[in-house]
Amino acid sequence: MGTGSGSYRWRILSLLFFATTINYIDRQVIGILAPYISEELGWSEVDYGYIVTAFQVAYGIGLVTTGRLLDKIGTRIGYSLSITIWSIAAMAHALARSVFGFGLARFTLGLGESANFPAAIKTVAEWFPKKERALATGWFNAGSTAGAITAPLIVPLFALHLGWKWAFIITGALGFIWLIFWRLYYHKPEQHPKLSKQEYRHIRQDGEDRTESTPWVRLLPLRSTIGLALTRFISDWVWWFFLFWLPKFLYDAYGISLSKIGLPLIVIYVVSSAGGIAGGWLSSRMIRNGKSLDAARKTVILICGFCALPVILAPLGGGLWVAVALISLAASAHQAWAANMFSIISDIYPRNAVGSVTGLIGTAGAIGGALAATFVGYIREWTGSYTTVFVIAGSVYLLNWLVIKIFIPRIESIDLD
Repeated sequence: MGTGSGSYRWRILSLLFFATTINYIDRQVIGILAPYISEELGWSEVDYGYIVTAFQVAYGIGLVTTGRLLDKIGTRIGYSLSITIWSIAAMAHALARSVFGFGLARFTLGLGESANFPAAIKTVAEWFPKKERALATGWFNAGSTAGAITAPLIVPLFALHLGWKWAFIITGALGFIWLIFWRLYYHKPEQHPKLSKQEYRHIRQDGEDRTESTPWVRLLPLRSTIGLALTRFISDWVWWFFLFWLPKFLYDAYGISLSKIGLPLIVIYVVSSAGGIAGGWLSSRMIRNGKSLDAARKTVILICGFCALPVILAPLGGGLWVAVALISLAASAHQAWAANMFSIISDIYPRNAVGSVTGLIGTAGAIGGALAATFVGYIREWTGSYTTVFVIAGSVYLLNWLVIKIFIPRIESIDLD
């Protein structure tokens, strides 16, 4: 990936990828182990719902607060605090015995994990020029699907051989291993002892941003902030639907049991990971070939909209692997869309505001996701099918392109002064 400018920034990117992978592993452990824990501790479905809600509420709160904190204290310290908090919380699940105890552990996990994406986006803004940011974002965001694939492979092994408590302890400890490498290798580019002057000039080719923090009251009324928040609100839930409802959909529609669910899910997540990287690569390639930043980002978002649309056919029959192919295409479109949406933040806002804006619009996505969890359940109960859910899920990305066109007529840097 390195160019003649040097390659140290790609080492930093690898740390972001592994942090995001660990982030997704830790959040999925309880979902994989819930049947075993529920039986041992006597949870009801309502109890488990409260525990899951605790994470979602904390995640939304954390997104709106941690972004601004990162802008104040920086990514080196901020990321360190984040992964320390969520790793301790992940391990603390092993000590919980009551619904309240698990809810408290999930709440703390949500607070810690909420800083991952604001910190990663801010790090990309610090370490990459604008023309490379979508590609870099696609690579680190692929960690989410890497985590989604890894968790069901390793968590059952730990639980079956050592007990479910050790599954929480071992996966939680992964964050502390990552933290060692982060503290050893991460500094800001201007302070990094191993960064060449040539690569530093490459990273800073777009010029410098001011460093003082930007108040929320100056970010919230901006048309671009409203547009970005709206797109996250109407679309983030689709990814959560893919993560948490697909096993049930495949069982209901095609009779795929737990023992056979692995291969279809792995195919979907691998393809979606590749889609995120491809989406970032495509817009970066367009920019290198002379397209404007605005045209490149919006063109890829439009392509994502068309790629997601066929998923509306997934529940209408055609066989298991036809459904898997359609869902894989839509999931990859989501990840490609996400890579470019994250990049648009750093395209528009100065580096000192990137963490705050990412947190603000991420909160909008978390609210949409929390509401949609109930919304999907009600639709399933009322209609007895998944058709309506898939129609909405496949359509929102074209709507997103329209929202971006309306609220952000031209993607370009803004001067908050």
